[in-house]
Amino acid sequence: MKTYIFRVIGKVQGVYYRANTQKNASQLGYQGSVKNLKNGDVEVIATLKDDRLEDFVSLLKKGSPNSKVSNIDYIEVKNINFDSFSILY
Repeated sequence: MKTYIFRVIGKVQGVYYRANTQKNASQLGYQGSVKNLKNGDVEVIATLKDDRLEDFVSLLKKGSPNSKVSNIDYIEVKNINFDSFSILY
């Protein structure tokens, strides 16, 4: 298992991006969190099985019906344990 911090850039605030990400990630068994950043980006932290990184990035790219993701950057960080996938405010 590895933990990643993702920065999702584009039209991702005010378009139900966080709620949609939380719903889809939870349904697929991912654990982590999603929150808006002051600069208009969204930050996602997720602990993933080694072979699930590409699938999770695809979920983030899909976003919500009204979102438009232009870029996703990510870095691997020290493992963080989550019990669920939650929205942070």
